[in-house]
Amino acid sequence: MTPSATTDFLKSVAIFSLLEPDETETISGALRRVEVPKDSVLFRQGDDGNELYVVQRGTIASSIELPDGGTREIALFRPGDFFGEMSIFEEAPRSATCHAKEESVVLSLRDQDFFSFISAHPQIAIKIMYRMLNIVTQRLENTGAFLADMVTWGEKARKRAITDELTGVYNRRFLEDVIPDYFRAAQSKNNPLTLIMVDLDRFREINEAYGNQMGDRAILEAVSAFRRHLSEKDIIARYGGDEFTVLLPETGTDRAAEVAWAICGDIRELTFLKEAGGAIDRVTTSQGIASYPDCATDLKSLRIAADEALYKAKEAGKDRVVCAQPRK
Repeated sequence: MTPSATTDFLKSVAIFSLLEPDETETISGALRRVEVPKDSVLFRQGDDGNELYVVQRGTIASSIELPDGGTREIALFRPGDFFGEMSIFEEAPRSATCHAKEESVVLSLRDQDFFSFISAHPQIAIKIMYRMLNIVTQRLENTGAFLADMVTWGEKARKRAITDELTGVYNRRFLEDVIPDYFRAAQSKNNPLTLIMVDLDRFREINEAYGNQMGDRAILEAVSAFRRHLSEKDIIARYGGDEFTVLLPETGTDRAAEVAWAICGDIRELTFLKEAGGAIDRVTTSQGIASYPDCATDLKSLRIAADEALYKAKEAGKDRVVCAQPRK
């Protein structure tokens, strides 16, 4: 496969999805193409590991040895998937055996090349690591106890770098880092992108009436409602004390409004404040929505449109969703 073809393939790989074209070409130069015949073993459980792999063609199976001497297949890696990262990050033996279920091609990145790449291109590495940590976290939820050591690494690293301590959702730093990349990706692929700005109504009054502990509970209950309605690809970040920003890739205004109203309704039905018996008996939200390209042609205008829609929601009485007007 030619270098340009490899670069084109990398654009479709999830861990490289936030990279610009020139950044994709840069990482392409660090990868080594490896052909893997059917049924051949890339590495065995317990082997020393010094390479991360990305599947370019075919299927790679991951299996572990069971206490009774048998084996169990725990994952299949197909084109665009990556594996083998834990032996690089933790300098630990391979936790599973990986073999080709069919004739396959993988792209290999050695540990020394990986760390040299981080040193030489830190901004590119940050983007790759953000995506990698998201995918690893989701993978760990699916594979459970078999990869508990990876859960520990993934969760601790993710929380240190990009998450809010109280809620576990993304923090403002992460949002500011990635939102330009998501916007450029929407532009280049001609996909919609929706921004939702959310405030918890009367949050200061809740804190004053019930105390900060109840205010924290309001934040946590709201986050739970968000998670019930957002998909894996969506981004939610805690932007300030009671302020949240939601980013919905490949989602237009109508679908975003459905999601926002569902969240609004779920939060409105929370009963813990009413049970506390104070003057404020429920948590509500005000939400402002703006979508690219319907409402804005650049990121700054998109943010302004969403912020203005949020203001209108508050002015109209709170506990509601307001969509920005389409461009003329």
